[in-house]
Amino acid sequence: MLFSPLSCALGLSLLPLLLFQCPAHACPARCECSVPTRSVSCHRRRLAQVPEGIPIETRALDLSKNRLRIVTPQNFSSLLLLEELDLSNNLLSSVETGSFRAQPRLRSLRLRSNQLTLLPRGALAGLSELTLLDVSQNRLVILLDYGFEEQRRLRVLELSDNELVFIAPRAFSGLASLRSLTLQRCNLSTVPTHALAHLHGLTSLRLRDLGIVELQAHTFKGLPRLKHLEVDRWPLLEGFPTAALQGLNLSTLSITHTNLTSVPVVTHLLYLTHLNLSYSRIRVLPAGWLRGMDRLEVVRVRQSNLLSVEPQAFQGASSLRLLDLCYNRLSTLERSVFHASEALQTLLIGQNPLVCDCRLRWLLVRTPPLLYGDVQPECSAPAPLAGKPLRDLVEPKISRYVICTKPRVVSMATYPAQAEEGQRAWLYCSADGAPPPSVSWLTPHRRHITTKSTGRMVVHTNGSLEFRMAEPQDSGMYVCVASNPAGNATLSITVAVKSSGIRDRALYANRSFLFDSDYNSSLINGTEEYTIRVVLDFTTILVSTAMGCLSFLGVVLFCFLLLFAWSRGKGKHRGSVDIQYVPRKRKGANSELTETSGPRRVNMKMI
Repeated sequence: MLFSPLSCALGLSLLPLLLFQCPAHACPARCECSVPTRSVSCHRRRLAQVPEGIPIETRALDLSKNRLRIVTPQNFSSLLLLEELDLSNNLLSSVETGSFRAQPRLRSLRLRSNQLTLLPRGALAGLSELTLLDVSQNRLVILLDYGFEEQRRLRVLELSDNELVFIAPRAFSGLASLRSLTLQRCNLSTVPTHALAHLHGLTSLRLRDLGIVELQAHTFKGLPRLKHLEVDRWPLLEGFPTAALQGLNLSTLSITHTNLTSVPVVTHLLYLTHLNLSYSRIRVLPAGWLRGMDRLEVVRVRQSNLLSVEPQAFQGASSLRLLDLCYNRLSTLERSVFHASEALQTLLIGQNPLVCDCRLRWLLVRTPPLLYGDVQPECSAPAPLAGKPLRDLVEPKISRYVICTKPRVVSMATYPAQAEEGQRAWLYCSADGAPPPSVSWLTPHRRHITTKSTGRMVVHTNGSLEFRMAEPQDSGMYVCVASNPAGNATLSITVAVKSSGIRDRALYANRSFLFDSDYNSSLINGTEEYTIRVVLDFTTILVSTAMGCLSFLGVVLFCFLLLFAWSRGKGKHRGSVDIQYVPRKRKGANSELTETSGPRRVNMKMI
């Protein structure tokens, strides 16, 4: 019989299919085989061991949700073409060294949800083509040095939900191609900085559900390509040091579900486009905290008990298009907080107790209108607008109700009526207006004191000015300044501080310097610094010197008394001692005289 070239070519092309279906390579009885995809599925078959008879041409093998307890080199020795292996949801407690050495083409290995406590060195030997490794939801306690040294093409590593307490400094050595790493629900007490430093190609790092209390400076050093950093559910984290993010070029930063009370410093992250600080305890977004971040597009501070957003808080964020401030305690959001409100497209401020007055008027008349998302913002005040969505406010309601009234200083008082030097004193200023005005003070020396000022004089939230330690130079005229968006109102009051005597003034001199930071104040990186003035007079120096001398003399006298008591305790002693000695011979003329003179006696009186 003769065969044409076409029939020969057709026969050769069908040869792999025939081999995959022939009895010698039949599909295991409790598994399902797919000829087109070269895959075998033994999913959820209650298998206690790897079944025999798996076709040698298999490229994808699913053994998940069975009862396998151990992996040995013999289990897959014939599957040389295997590319994907799923051993998830078994009872594996051990992976022997060299178990996958016969699978040089393996690209995906899933060991999720097993009982592995250790990956010994060599357990992944031979897997040089591996790109995905999932060992999450196991019982791994430690990652040893060089455990992944042959996985130079690994791109995704899942380590979540283990009992990790330590990651060796060179545990990730060799993972030059790793792009994504997840550490979640582990027992780590610190971020493994030295281990992460080997991941030079890492672009995404997710650190979730960790009990870490604080971050150290340069925690993420050695990660020049990191673009996405997620810190989620760290309930003990209260501070985020400035230097913790030094050296990074992030485009996405998410710090959520933490105990942070202030915003972290991110102004050095010039390429940041997305920032998420939701679910924290941040109360205020300060002015200038995003200065110079002209690439930032999305900011989320959702459900964080946020009370206020200061003017110019988003100064510099000229590309901001979405701002999410839902589920906070904001009463307003003024236009002055933005660098350029024209770029803003979506403003999510639902579930906030908004006071619909002149401060929100810009939202109502803006063209084109902003998008508010699914949770529509509503007015909580004034009474005629309570419960009404912002989108429903139109003229004439805007002109009638969305207004502000100029503040008015109602009353002022001092307590006590006559302030005395060295004592506490208060100035009270009561003002009204819509919205309620903020109160600040001008001193006789033209110093402006606000609620942010520190030192010997402080302004409380109720507008009162407290003198923690009154001094004669505090006497003079003080001006109460009440301010709101509608304008200012002022009223002055005169204070006279009664001077104490010279003796009393010396007692207060050292106490007053503790609060004396009114001078040489400066603002550096948003932090107020003060130069403390120490006040010491002649009387104080004299008293200090006398106390030092008396202390020294007292100690010397005490030592002499101890010596006297010790000597008396030794009992009676001889009043004198006789010492007899023979003088040395002298060479010369008088030598004979010396020899005949005899011994000499000396009497010594003992004291």
